[in-house]
Amino acid sequence: METLKNKVALITGGTKGIGYGIAEALLNQGVKVVITSRSEQAANDAAKDLGTKTNAVGHVIGVAADVRLLDSQKSAVKQAIDSFGQLDIVIANAGLGHFGSIEDLTSEQWNDVIDTNLTGVFNSIKASVDELKKTKGYYITISSLAGTNFFAGGSAYNASKFGVTGFTQAVMLDLRQHGIKVSTIMPGSVSTHFNGNEPSDKGAWKIQIEDLGKLVVDVLHMNPRTLPSKIEVRPTMPPGKS
Repeated sequence: METLKNKVALITGGTKGIGYGIAEALLNQGVKVVITSRSEQAANDAAKDLGTKTNAVGHVIGVAADVRLLDSQKSAVKQAIDSFGQLDIVIANAGLGHFGSIEDLTSEQWNDVIDTNLTGVFNSIKASVDELKKTKGYYITISSLAGTNFFAGGSAYNASKFGVTGFTQAVMLDLRQHGIKVSTIMPGSVSTHFNGNEPSDKGAWKIQIEDLGKLVVDVLHMNPRTLPSKIEVRPTMPPGKS
């Protein structure tokens, strides 16, 4: 996209962490942004904070939506169109994790991870594809290095992120004929509240949310003839590495 000004983006799970960092970066580029959360209060509070921080009050709204439900995602897309008239960018970011040995992982935890992290990405794209055909828009899914590197205790999370990576690449091939670009970003350790972590100076070695915001902006600015379809990004120097 040559310019991002006045483009419209929908970001799932945009109230904190990676989604929040991407929302802030896009607002600073003049993009109008819709952020979603299962909590209407959280969505509205984050939108208000983002609008003030980026001097973009009126250009960002919060919407209550559950990525696990296709109708809920359709409603979020409709609210984006009703508010801003079009939809150009969808960032499928919402995600969570339950970790533990397969001996201990419950079916409820499995379903929660798969329904949110994988089916949620399917729903986000399925609900918006007709709108992105109109604008020849851009999908970016947030996978993980856990989508290519498996680890003990990560069966549900690995399955969801391996799925997101493969799903996104197939969708990229499906939609390129419509002029829609599709990329997945696969971060390593990011300084967020994910899985009960608390961002602090001790995590300064990790990828920061503003780094991923800048990466998304750079990807969207890529010359239209070139598609960075799968992007791995990791901390430069984790503790203990040399």
